[in-house]
Amino acid sequence: MDPRALLIESFAAAVAAADPARVLAGHLPDHGEIAGFRRTLVVGAGKAAASMAAALEAHWPADASLEGLVVTRYGHGMDCRRIEVIEAGHPVPDSAGEEAARAILANCSQLGADDLLVVLVSGGASSLLALPVDTVPMGDLKALTQALLASGAPIQDMNVVRKHLSKIQGGRLAQATRARVLALVISDVAGDDVSAIGSGPCAPDPSTYEDALAVLRRYRVDPPPSIAEHLRRGAAGAIGETPKPGDAFFARVENRVIASAAASLAAAAQCFAAAGVRPVVLGDTITGEARDVAQVHAAIAAELDVRGERSFGPGFSRPLALISGGECTVTLAAASGGRGGRCCEFLLALAVAAPGQDWWALAADTDGIDGSETNAGAVLTPDAAQRARLKGVEASRCLENHDSYGFFESTGDLLVTGPTRTNVNDYRVLLLP
Repeated sequence: MDPRALLIESFAAAVAAADPARVLAGHLPDHGEIAGFRRTLVVGAGKAAASMAAALEAHWPADASLEGLVVTRYGHGMDCRRIEVIEAGHPVPDSAGEEAARAILANCSQLGADDLLVVLVSGGASSLLALPVDTVPMGDLKALTQALLASGAPIQDMNVVRKHLSKIQGGRLAQATRARVLALVISDVAGDDVSAIGSGPCAPDPSTYEDALAVLRRYRVDPPPSIAEHLRRGAAGAIGETPKPGDAFFARVENRVIASAAASLAAAAQCFAAAGVRPVVLGDTITGEARDVAQVHAAIAAELDVRGERSFGPGFSRPLALISGGECTVTLAAASGGRGGRCCEFLLALAVAAPGQDWWALAADTDGIDGSETNAGAVLTPDAAQRARLKGVEASRCLENHDSYGFFESTGDLLVTGPTRTNVNDYRVLLLP
């Protein structure tokens, strides 16, 4: 067994299971239904928006109406013939995304009851489809986004705030049109809650302005005055709430999850099983601080190593692969000065938590970007800490400074894939060969 090759193969299987080219076609209306609409408009946002648009075009009847506009992250675009693709800022929104969102909202509002609106939603849509309310300047939304990203708030909580500052998220896109709405969603959120994925542009929003204020208090985020005032007025009832479950217009709206972390973890598990390694899927909703999640994984692996079949039953002996998904967080110190993302931090914390173990591990974001750099994640080898130390790099110090990228750069174990143009969140596996 080549542990490194097997780990990378399993990640590729997880990503392939969420490839729009493989999963989207089966969720489109049939040709007869398509012919019944006067006009079909496709809009969307997210890291997978361009690949979703391309997959839709490839399976759409050539003689049927089709036009649209989607926005994706810089470097994630693809050539489409009938749907315009625009690139914009992520994870911090910018003016390109704002203008695209404004155009999308205007186009959707022109549709009639005999039209079809197809909305392509994937992770990253919250920032890429940023259209703040009139009283909140884009500069203030950028500042808030940066503060939330550094606070350690999970994506669901971040999106509660963003939905209440937007003209288009929190169900408002679906509210703005008279057309039938089909939202095809690639989930990057634990539990596949469509109201949280991309801040739910077509989904009922169960959260409130008061919930948004509570998130800011919980994570000690001090918002710009324009945002604080808008949320305060909303909580006081001076501004209308986001659309809620039960609102009548949702009767013509369908939100359909077409790819998820659970399906990707299952594909990775099949990869290990085919190689003679027993896969143990711990779950696709594992969240928390990356270093805390690493300690839990290390404890489970140690327990399996010590007790194995005696405690867990037949088959729970090496070789084993502990697989998990879900978005971890990294709460940054004010002046950490480090580089990297939650996947590499998870691996670095694993190296510090379990020195001397003969485990291998991989953690990577299925969108191909882990945090602030260009790598998807990294591979952790049993001798990584020793090899780094020979180059003057200490694992514990790097972890303290949140410099996981620097650590794995020193060992040569960064995993670089480029944009995958999909996103079902983080993939982690701890291999006991």
